Amino acid sequence: MSSESIEDYIKAIFQLSTNDGLVQTSAIADRLDVRPASVSNMMRRLATLGFLEHEPYRGVKLTEEGELLARRMVRRHRLIERFLVEVLDYPWDEVHEEAERLEHAVSPRFVGRLDDLLENPSTDPHGAPIPASDGTMDESAHPALVELHTGETACVRRVRDGDGGLLRQFGHLGIRPDAMVEVLEATDKEGTMTLRVGGEIRRLDHAAASGVFVERTAD
Repeated sequence: MSSESIEDYIKAIFQLSTNDGLVQTSAIADRLDVRPASVSNMMRRLATLGFLEHEPYRGVKLTEEGELLARRMVRRHRLIERFLVEVLDYPWDEVHEEAERLEHAVSPRFVGRLDDLLENPSTDPHGAPIPASDGTMDESAHPALVELHTGETACVRRVRDGDGGLLRQFGHLGIRPDAMVEVLEATDKEGTMTLRVGGEIRRLDHAAASGVFVERTAD
């Protein structure tokens, strides 16, 4: 099994982890679009390598060594995304797939140089935290925009980055990290939120608003 495949599985488990760190193998199969049998084989391989623990009927969990490897992968990916946007002028909706390809090819030395060049950024272009070289990372949780009520204001901290079309929509509406938003009208799951963003009135449906994570501001 290639080291690239191992890294993909480790990162997927890390990103799917719940509060107790456990992940169902079916969720891994869905995330990586592979057969359940392939996941089972890889889980045994990762356990043998010391990256994974299996809890019968509950799922799998990364060991300390596995989590450190995952955080290093996430660090590579997000630094590459930042480089693509800031230095190579990629649109923020195109960097995820490019970084997925590049993250397996770069060395730790390259990653360190990249970090220095970018002056040690704390987040990627979408607001996701970049782990430090020792694996530590700001894991502060922020509510989704859809959780806010009419009249509340907030600062955008992060947007979901897995959907290029959604990122293009966010960009068009001015919904980016550090943007200030005011909820003019909050609605239910079937409705649309009305917002003020950068002095402009914007509308966002419930599904899209669920992918924007914010920090409430004081009244």
